[in-house]
Amino acid sequence: MVAISARPAHHNSGPTPPRRPPKDPSVTESAAVPHPHPRLLVLSACAGLVLCMIGVFAFAALLPTFMRDWDLSNTEAGWIGGILFAGYAVAAPVLVSLTDRLDARRVFVAGAVVAAGANLAFALFAEGFWSALALRALAGVGLAGTYMPGLRVMVDRIAPARRAGAVPLYTASFSLGSALSYLVPALVAEAAGWPGAFVVSGAAALLAAGTVAWMAPHAPDQPADPRTRGALLDFRPVLASRAAMGYILGYVAHMWELFAFRAWVVAVLGFALVADAGPWGAAAGGPGSLLEPGAVASWGALVAMACSIGGARLATRLGRARTTQAYMVLSAVTALGFGWLAGGLSYPLVAGLAILYAGLIQLDSAALTTGAVETAPAGRRGATLALHSLLGFGAAFLGPVAFGIVLDLAGGRESTAAWGLAFGLVGLVGLAGVPALRRARA
Repeated sequence: MVAISARPAHHNSGPTPPRRPPKDPSVTESAAVPHPHPRLLVLSACAGLVLCMIGVFAFAALLPTFMRDWDLSNTEAGWIGGILFAGYAVAAPVLVSLTDRLDARRVFVAGAVVAAGANLAFALFAEGFWSALALRALAGVGLAGTYMPGLRVMVDRIAPARRAGAVPLYTASFSLGSALSYLVPALVAEAAGWPGAFVVSGAAALLAAGTVAWMAPHAPDQPADPRTRGALLDFRPVLASRAAMGYILGYVAHMWELFAFRAWVVAVLGFALVADAGPWGAAAGGPGSLLEPGAVASWGALVAMACSIGGARLATRLGRARTTQAYMVLSAVTALGFGWLAGGLSYPLVAGLAILYAGLIQLDSAALTTGAVETAPAGRRGATLALHSLLGFGAAFLGPVAFGIVLDLAGGRESTAAWGLAFGLVGLVGLAGVPALRRARA
């Protein structure tokens, strides 16, 4: 005889659904259905970021051309190279914080359209320092609407267990986009001039909008009591989190170092190529060579992508904050010597060192962003990423500008000492991230 237990009339028969883990009672469950294709979703988010990135370093890739044609000083070139990230820093707090209140997909699509418009307008209207400055700042607003909102598009739609692997892939896609941002504009400029390079960059940003438009809608989690949500730019819960702020401050040092290097790497390699009077160097770095300065920047960004993924995985196993501190020391020490060596070593050795340095800088990138995501206060992931972006990309703006100022003050871009001092400043700022990460370890 089989015993049948009584059930309340409103229960359906069938297997008992698995119990969900407890969650913060201050946050309500999103009404959106989980995305049925997580791998395709991650791939689409990464592809969208890469396409939006095509124009980000187009100016840096073509820097020698602009400095010659527009008669720019090093300081002016530094301003144009860095202003995109100032535009990012100004817009990011609002645009990224909005992802706590509405579907991040909508923010991403709007950002991609702005980026496309800025690049197309640069091709048509840029004719000197001031017009270039304004349009590159607008491109930064577009990047602010795509980079971290794209991350939010992805993490909101995948299971928490997948995030530790998906976030490094997404942030590493920034490096892949950077590699293409040096390579594609340079190739297009050879065939169609620099305006053609920016037209292609604008078209790529428009394509990026389609990479997320197909995804299922997702309403972000909201506090059960709307009165506890706080103002749009209320960063107080984030500032009060020692762990989150540790990763954010480490990211500030990382971004200063990374973007100072990326804004000036083609120029310093051009200096090293001229300084190498031997035939080997001229042949190795000539037009069409695999070690031509723009190509080296692309190789470095590709190496950086692999280092970002591998560095994040190793940091997860060995202790994220502690391992990231070791990464920062390695890259900063390399920066302290790189500028001095650029004028003394043969060009192929300088090119190889630049690729190595590009990889070392990126060892900590995904680990820092993953740490910020994982330690974000409940219901404040968008605000955490907004502050992460505001401070990090503010440093990304200041790094290239400060680098150009040091170059001008120390003797110009034909001086080994000037390059040595400029990269020395980069290394010192990079080292400042080491004590900042003690907050994350506390």
